[in-house]
Amino acid sequence: MARDRCWLLLILFTCGLTPEVAAETEISSDGPVAAQEPTWLTDVPAAMEFIAAAEVAIIGFFQDLEIPTVSVFHGMVQKFQNVSFGISTDSEVLSHYNITGNSIVLFRLVDNEQLHLEGEDLESIDATKLSRFIEINSLHLVTEYNPMTAIGLFNSMIQIHLLLIMNKSLPEYEESMHRFRKAAKLFQGKILFIMVDSVMKESGKVISFFKLKESQLPALAIYRTVDDEWDTLPFTVVSAENVQKFCDGFLKGKLLRENHESEEKTPKVEL
Repeated sequence: MARDRCWLLLILFTCGLTPEVAAETEISSDGPVAAQEPTWLTDVPAAMEFIAAAEVAIIGFFQDLEIPTVSVFHGMVQKFQNVSFGISTDSEVLSHYNITGNSIVLFRLVDNEQLHLEGEDLESIDATKLSRFIEINSLHLVTEYNPMTAIGLFNSMIQIHLLLIMNKSLPEYEESMHRFRKAAKLFQGKILFIMVDSVMKESGKVISFFKLKESQLPALAIYRTVDDEWDTLPFTVVSAENVQKFCDGFLKGKLLRENHESEEKTPKVEL
């Protein structure tokens, strides 16, 4: 039942996705961009340092550089500017990561996850499929919500998600994100931190799901996928301290929402 409800929330997050929106995730900018190449990793220490330094690192481990997949892999470097791409043909590096054939591996700092594309999946990969794989699975310390990343968020091993629901055009947005990211580091591996732009059309269902009103935004919303428990906290100023307190309270089973609902049941007299 809980799993079904989790997928219901996923549907709410992704509903309204038009073909045009989907296409945007597949098309890179037409503007002039300086050519970039994946970083060559020639030994194990270099590979380990490369992975440790990136929120999301994708490494092509290739025994054969002549296969078509290699050119597809190179094409992704231009498209995903916020992802670190590496490549290695060194036998010791491949052995260290238990790679026995050609493989593309995504290393994710936020939950120490490793996701592999190999065998038949790798042989049949094209630009669209590899782009989708990266888009869905590139979870950062703070992942910006869109209909594609929503799929990866709900496939994550981390069962608690914290959403910052806020208008990105607000003057205080950048400072709020800085503080939100600071708090995210405190809960790495425990809670996924997600940024939801409240003015996006797709965000309306998210706001409605958490029973928030436009007048209550910006707000934090926290959700646990295994039992559908959730809570919200409207705020005026984001700070690492109030985010941490809100998360700690939720982890201890203290729900601010219960207080809000109790207050709403109290008869009110209109002025």
